Amino acid sequence: MIRTLIADDATLMRAGIRLILEHADDIEVVAEAADGPAAVRACREQEIDVALLDVHMPGGDGLTAIAGIARESPRTNIAMLTAYDDDRNVAEALRAGAIGFLLKDTAPTELIRAVRVAATGESILAPQITRRLIERHLISGSGGAEAAARSRIERLTDTERDVLRLVSAGLSNAEIAERLYMAAGTVKAHISRILTKLDCANRVQAAILAHDAGLPTSG
Repeated sequence: MIRTLIADDATLMRAGIRLILEHADDIEVVAEAADGPAAVRACREQEIDVALLDVHMPGGDGLTAIAGIARESPRTNIAMLTAYDDDRNVAEALRAGAIGFLLKDTAPTELIRAVRVAATGESILAPQITRRLIERHLISGSGGAEAAARSRIERLTDTERDVLRLVSAGLSNAEIAERLYMAAGTVKAHISRILTKLDCANRVQAAILAHDAGLPTSG
């Protein structure tokens, strides 16, 4: 059972998220919080697998709470759930230790899937956020990035390139496994090797590199 915390200052929003998540047989909402400090306390006092934190909350926001949760409950995987997709919030959350960033208009089935993915420790970003980060990078990137990126991509095997192509399209490990007829564990191993070979810290960096190299995301 995936023990989950919902932190949002809006009571109705918490109730709605709880209703969605409790439709899943493997997810249990064990705590709610209306601000960041309460979220940190809940993670310290209970065994929380996944914390869903709103970014903007009066009395202590989700971004500030990330460090506290990481310190008090390192086993907890943190995903930000917000109506705001500001690039600075995304970057700050990821730097602070969040493994996911989702928008509040995420479909119910996608929210459930995201909690399951987060529980495994796998990073997850809403596809539109991944695209925004990539586009922001491309706008500010240098003209010589393409050749350098292609050189690094050449380190990969054909199978690893296929996996990277789907990572850059925003697919999760489970979706990549289904698309490429692999076991989920095999996909995870491929991604670990890809990040090592490309000297990337996370999936977003690898996706940006793939776009720099002109690696297609479909077909």
